[in-house]
Formats: sequence, structure tokens, C-alpha cells
Amino acid sequence: MQAFPPMRALAVTLWCAAALAGCTSVGPDFQRPPPAAPSAWQAAQPHDGTPAALLDWWAGFDDPVLTGLIADADTSSPTLMAAAARIAEARATLTTREAAAQPALDGGASLTRSGTERDAPVAARTTGRVAVDAAWEIDLFGRVRRGAEAAEARLAARRFDWHEARVSLAAEVASTYVSYRACRLLEAARSEDVASRSETQRLTAVSVDAGFTAPANAELARASLADARADLEDQRAQCALTLKALVALTGVPEAALRTRLQGGATHLPVPARFAVDALPLAVLSQRPDLAAAEQELAAATADVGVAEANRYPRLALSGSVSLASVRGGGDSLPWSIGPALALPLFDAGTRAAEVKAAEARLARQQAAYVAAVRAAVREVEQALVALDSAERREADARAAAEGYARFLDATAIHWQAGGASLLTLEEARRNATQAERKLIALQRDRVLNWISLYKAVGGGWTAAHAGDPA
Repeated sequence: MQAFPPMRALAVTLWCAAALAGCTSVGPDFQRPPPAAPSAWQAAQPHDGTPAALLDWWAGFDDPVLTGLIADADTSSPTLMAAAARIAEARATLTTREAAAQPALDGGASLTRSGTERDAPVAARTTGRVAVDAAWEIDLFGRVRRGAEAAEARLAARRFDWHEARVSLAAEVASTYVSYRACRLLEAARSEDVASRSETQRLTAVSVDAGFTAPANAELARASLADARADLEDQRAQCALTLKALVALTGVPEAALRTRLQGGATHLPVPARFAVDALPLAVLSQRPDLAAAEQELAAATADVGVAEANRYPRLALSGSVSLASVRGGGDSLPWSIGPALALPLFDAGTRAAEVKAAEARLARQQAAYVAAVRAAVREVEQALVALDSAERREADARAAAEGYARFLDATAIHWQAGGASLLTLEEARRNATQAERKLIALQRDRVLNWISLYKAVGGGWTAAHAGDPA
């Protein structure tokens, strides 16, 4: 019987292997988890908001300093750099898993000079050899395919993680910036309070020296001024700490950042209102972190298939073709090709345990997905509640601040005329300063709540924006 030439034998074997390779894939197929979101939001929604393109939402603040800082953070954040590196790592893993489904070829070449000079001299000869070795696992039960499925799902998850990191970073930079602006407003209010108390202390000292006021009032005025100065220093320290947090987030040197902040607006930025979809499921589908959790669930499902396939026989095809040439002695073309079957006979339960471990990881990932959905619902609901509360309280807080300020002015005039005691004046001042600080804090919180809502609804991300970093 005539032997097959090597190329013909290889072609026939590869055809048979290809026919076997697509037989089946063991293990469960991924099924998208059923919606776990409520049918409607329980918290009040912004009643006069309009749909907004949240990808460009920051431009609506009309604050170039803020948008510039977000851009700086986006280009220099180590968090985003690490997320991008994880994408590259996942992509390389996917390439490795997909390559496992293809034949592997290795080539080699050698050149040998040999001979002997003792007893039986033999003329030196030169031997050259060129060889090609091939190996290919026939994926009978889908072990390789399931591995590629898992790697592809994890690559998608890392992409979603990167988008989630961008949304979170922008929200954190904006929140820190707003907190800094509010801190400076509070610092200005405390500076005005110190100036007012200083003037009161001066007038009280004059009155005491003239014998019109009891010395105890001078002590009260000095104590009041000292208390205000301590509060001012504490406020300045808080502003400095907030500034340093902004430096860490954006990567901008502190000196340059101070210059930019001094040249920007001194008031709190006003965010553009936006509407929240009435259907929670529609909102949650726009969160990249939930999309990443779903892909992790898909990867864990595929991992079960990989572990299950390891319990089945594995068929591999290997072959070798080499050309050997001896100078002066002719050429030879040895070749070999054929399948090799590996049967798992006894492993003391190792492979079965690996399947159970993969199933346990899948169950854990399912629980993590449910927890992520619940956390997302909670974040949206809490942001809606906090935003609604802040907006309802702002009018009353403004009225209180304005009323206490007018009362303080009237009391100060009455005190200077001798018709009110210093204690009454100090009480009026305390009420006025507290009301002003509460109004500034409430206005700050309202902006921060809008930012929290922006992050909770996904920051404008959709599946259409799920590509790699630019």
C-alpha cells in the first residue's frame, strides 16, 4: 500500500479534525439575568427637568475652570491609566484564548559539522536540517471555545469599568471643586463676621473706658471675637485641604491650580437640570458598572463550561516534517502526523471539585450582580430624595438668612444707640451667621446632589459608547 505524501496526509487529517472540532460545548450557556429593578421610582423626580445629553452636561455649568479640571483629570488620572492597562491585559488574554483554537506551528533549523580522526578516520561531513512541527487541540467539548467566551466577556467588562471610572472621576472632580467654592464662600462669610465682631469689640472698649459700659461687656466682646477668629482659621484649613484633594485628582501643580481658581468664578456653579427616565430599568441599563457586572456573570458561566470540558477526553493532532541534507550523502524527508487522545481516568475527584468551584464562583457572581443592581437603585433613589429635599428647603433657608441679617442690622443700630445689650447683639449676630452658613451649605449640597444623580444614572453612558479608550 502506497504511503500518503505528507501534505496529502496532513490535509485529510485536518479535514477530519475540523469536522470534529465543532461537535459540542459542554456547560451552561449564558442567559441574561431577569430584570431586578422596581417598576417605578418611589422618590420624587425633578419636576421641571428636560432630557439632557449628560455626556456634555458639564458644559451646562458655564464654568470653564471646572470643565478644564475635568479634562486635566481625564488625561492624567492614574485610575484611568490602570483601567486602560486592564483593558490591554484582557485583550491580550482574549488573543491567547482565541489562538488556542488554531494550529500551532514551530520551525527549526540546524547545521552540524561532524567527523572523526582516531582509529577509523572518516572525512568530516556537514549535515543540515530544517523542520516544521505542528500541534492542534481538537476542541471536541468546547473547552477552548468556552475559554474564549470567558475572555471576551471579561474584555467587555474591563471596557465598561473604564467608562465607569471616567464617570466617577468627573463626578468626584466636580464635587471637590464645588466643595472648594462653597468653602471659600464660607470663609468670606466668616471673615466678614470677624470684621464685624472686631468693630463691636473696639466700640465696647471705648464705651468701657468712658465708663458707660460695664467691664464684663468688654470680656464678652473679646471672647466673641476670639471665637470667630478660631472658626475662620478652621475654615481656611478646610479650604486648604479641599484644594489639595483637587490637586491629587487633577494632577495640576498646586501653585498653578491656585492661580486658575483665583481667576475663575467666585460663586457656586449652577448645573443644568435634567429629567430622569420614569422607568428604572431604562436608567439602570445606562450604568456601565452594571454592564460590567453582567459581563462578569457571562464570564463565570463560561468558566463552568471550561471546568466541565476538562472532565472529558482531549484529542490533539500533532505532526512533524523535516528535511535533512548531508553534503555528499543525499537528502531525506522524514515526516509524521497523527492524533493523540488523553483520557482522564483517575484524579481523586480533582476535576469534579474544579467544576463545583466554578459553579460556586458563578453563584457568587450572580449574588454580586443582584447586589450591584440593588445598590444602583439605592443610589438613584437617595440622590432623588436628597435633591428634592434641598430644593424644597432652599427658599426657606434664604428667607431665614435675609430675615436674620435685617434683624442683625437693626439690633446693631439699636445697640449703638444704647437701646440693646451686647448680649442681645451677639445673639442676633450668631443667628445671622448661622443662617448664612446654612444657606451656603444648602446651595452647595443641592449642586452636589445633582452631581450624585448624574453619576447614579450613568453619566450619559450607553452601550453605543462602550469602545476602547481613545
